[in-house]
Amino acid sequence: MKVLVLNAGSSSMKFQFFTMGKEKVLAKGVVERVGTATPGLVYRRHDGVKFESQPAITDHVGALKSICDCLLDPEIGVISSLSEVQAVGHRVVHGGEQVSKPTLVTTLLKKIIRDCFPLAPLHNPANYAGIEACESLFPGTPNVAVFDTAFHQSMPPESYLYAIPYELYTKYAIRRYGFHGTSHNFVAKAAGNMLGTPYDRLNLITCHLGNGCSIAAIDHGVVVDTSMGMTPLEGLMMGTRAGDIDPAVILRLIELGKTPGEIDKMLNKESGLLGVAGIGSFDMRDIIAAELKGDQQALRARRMFTSRVVKYIGAYYALLGGADAIVFCGGIGEWSLYARAKIVRKLSCLGVELDEAANERAAGIRDVISTANSSCKVLVIPTDEELMIARSVVTTLTHPEPEIENDTES
Repeated sequence: MKVLVLNAGSSSMKFQFFTMGKEKVLAKGVVERVGTATPGLVYRRHDGVKFESQPAITDHVGALKSICDCLLDPEIGVISSLSEVQAVGHRVVHGGEQVSKPTLVTTLLKKIIRDCFPLAPLHNPANYAGIEACESLFPGTPNVAVFDTAFHQSMPPESYLYAIPYELYTKYAIRRYGFHGTSHNFVAKAAGNMLGTPYDRLNLITCHLGNGCSIAAIDHGVVVDTSMGMTPLEGLMMGTRAGDIDPAVILRLIELGKTPGEIDKMLNKESGLLGVAGIGSFDMRDIIAAELKGDQQALRARRMFTSRVVKYIGAYYALLGGADAIVFCGGIGEWSLYARAKIVRKLSCLGVELDEAANERAAGIRDVISTANSSCKVLVIPTDEELMIARSVVTTLTHPEPEIENDTES
């Protein structure tokens, strides 16, 4: 089966095109600055051929058409007809409480995605636009939505509820949902493969550390807690997001004259590593470089990041009653040997031991970076959300389950 995977953002459309027999990427790329005067397309074929252009596009349909033009091109393309695209997988950020697995796109599912617009206003409308673009250009081709929130829907109420009046949950669906679910799912299953034990027999703490960061506690294949909340703002300190914060800080900012829009921008775009380090960058590589040159503010930012990751790992270790493995993925988790080492060393009180040599070689590759005497394994596993989405498409179409009940319209 040939599967096109799309990740549609408000002004971008990323894609990967797979042939699933060997799980091979035939082509991938991105259309950026959709809707602006200077849109740009970058296309890469599996054999290294690269093509860039500035197509005249104004919306997601135009972005998808430009991608299709590349896939069909006699010189750089990989198919001779759009009919070779047998299915499309879509990353969708929010599925609310009704979606707990990858799901075939139907009229009802599209309504659920629309109903979640208020919960993910920057993402769901764009994801929805990507689906509609595919329905226009690939009539009759099945579309499957894979939700960031779905993998976390196994959380019990004591984990997903906030300690606020219960009617705010029942009336307005204010609760923890969790995100990065596709990544956590991928690396959890990969951890099982690495350890030679099905992941649903393991206790795992999966750490997706990048510009956005989240940690999940997985008890025998079931997520029992995760760090992100109703939105991706809660939890760990991130590239530009504040993470956990006393709600009274927001009340104080309002007293100081900040508007809701200004506070939203501050907490999501101007905080985290960017806001604390003060070097004009949220890239962990830049922050570590500044730290090693003696910049005390960069040191403080990196220490804050390390400390908060350690706190969540420790909490989830206790919640699970121990862990078989701690898994690192994401840009920082996979590539920042320095930050990773700082985190793991602070877990020595749990009996976790870092293999320094293994950590140094595990740059963007699967490896075990703990010693043989460590109380649990520490793994580095590069995440592959697009491949996970493609796999989910195949499973959904070859092993269909009953459609979601139409509770919202009863």
